[in-house]
Amino acid sequence: MIAGRSTRRAGAVAAALLLLLGACSAQGASTAEPEPTTSTTAAGRSPGGSGTTTPGHETEPAVEPLRWEPCDRFQCAELVVPVDHDEPDGPTLTLSLLRRPASKPDQREGAILVNPGGPGGSAIDLAKALPLPSRLTDRFDVIGVDPRGVGRSSPLDCRTHLQAMYDADPTMEDDADRAAYLDISQQFVDECEQRYADLLPHLGTVDVAKDMDLVRRALGDEQITWLGYSYGTSIGQQYARLFPTHVRAMVIDGVVDTTQTGLEAARDQAAGFDGALDAFVQDCDDDGCGLDREAGEALDDVLATVERQPIPERRADRPAGPGVAALAIAQGVRAPILWSQLARSLDQALDGTGDGLVKLADAYLSRLDDGTYPNGFEIYFAVSCLDAAWPDDPATIFRTAKEVGAEHPRVGEALVNDYVRCAIWPTPPQPLEPIPSDIEGLPPIVVISTTGDPATPYESGVRVARSIPGAVLITNEGEGHTIFAQGKRCIDDPVADYLTDLTVPPAGLRCP
Repeated sequence: MIAGRSTRRAGAVAAALLLLLGACSAQGASTAEPEPTTSTTAAGRSPGGSGTTTPGHETEPAVEPLRWEPCDRFQCAELVVPVDHDEPDGPTLTLSLLRRPASKPDQREGAILVNPGGPGGSAIDLAKALPLPSRLTDRFDVIGVDPRGVGRSSPLDCRTHLQAMYDADPTMEDDADRAAYLDISQQFVDECEQRYADLLPHLGTVDVAKDMDLVRRALGDEQITWLGYSYGTSIGQQYARLFPTHVRAMVIDGVVDTTQTGLEAARDQAAGFDGALDAFVQDCDDDGCGLDREAGEALDDVLATVERQPIPERRADRPAGPGVAALAIAQGVRAPILWSQLARSLDQALDGTGDGLVKLADAYLSRLDDGTYPNGFEIYFAVSCLDAAWPDDPATIFRTAKEVGAEHPRVGEALVNDYVRCAIWPTPPQPLEPIPSDIEGLPPIVVISTTGDPATPYESGVRVARSIPGAVLITNEGEGHTIFAQGKRCIDDPVADYLTDLTVPPAGLRCP
């Protein structure tokens, strides 16, 4: 499982956004148990009132309005939603929301719902920190809703084996390697199944999109404005498919192609990360990055070294083995702002110290200084293994990983093998459906795709934009994962115009 990135930009802003816009971002979550509860005020059932009629839909049951309470400089609320939307009177979950009110309330025009991706990123944290253009924050509330199972919204906790799982060697040399990797993966999956067997079938993106429409109703709004990054683009696409007339405007940036199988997406992602590594190597060799050899040679030497024997640590709590090195490289190419840290870590590793690699790997996993993982990757698999078709035989994934590794030897095998968890996941896949070509009532959607995006390759955005009726593609020429609201005016200005007054950007816009 590999994370996100972005083009060169102001260091402080980029560093902050990397924590929010990665594929598996820090969540700042509570560790409370997400056991379903029952409530007589759950969204989707009427606490009183006659309901409302919305465009293109029959009369909907009334939903209790959100009760906003002060929380630091913001406002917070909770919404109870059904675990199973087909059983609105059954068990429920509690979603947590944060609102950053419009700074000019007399000019307020509505709300923008934001999501950083993941699956696993906290929309609450993004709503607090995302530096949207002032003309948006003046007139719109910015609202973050942590999706079910994420952050503060009934988070999952089955991460006892996470450290061992990612310290394991993700490249298979023999049957013993495969058996060891599969065994620790099975322990992780078994823990999640034992704790959440009844919940796991209801954590997919379709359920999240239905939650978001309950949020819309609880806000009292006829339509929503959606800004989704990375996995947040999947949520947006499913919302648009299910509730097209309830979309006012939608921007999806760093786009997931939900029509791909899991292995098809993993192949493309491996190519994307290989391209990002090539960009790192080229930049390092052209401009210098402190290595005493070519960057590609340094990478290959480090990867060969950790396969023979872990590189010892000096101040870290464990050596850097193959699993640590794979995560460190994934983290290091998330954005150009991290390239110098990756170069230093490689230099240290060549000198016999694995501390820098361990630090990058820990950042990838959001590991705290005390060695704990308050926000594990459980929800990543809970969602990813549901949302796409996967083989049910681990041998198929191991075989595919070898094929991809032959094409992309630095990253391919480790990346694909990470998804072996989906071959043994206890809940059968529920592949997402695309937005139909004959959909009615959907306004133009703005799709942003970056040419050097490792996690959601550029062509994914191109395909999605072509498939959605009326969608407009903006091409960002650069490296990294996601770009809007990160200081690039060629992107920010037309997108802000669209979100503010619904002026659709020109077709074919490219931003160098």
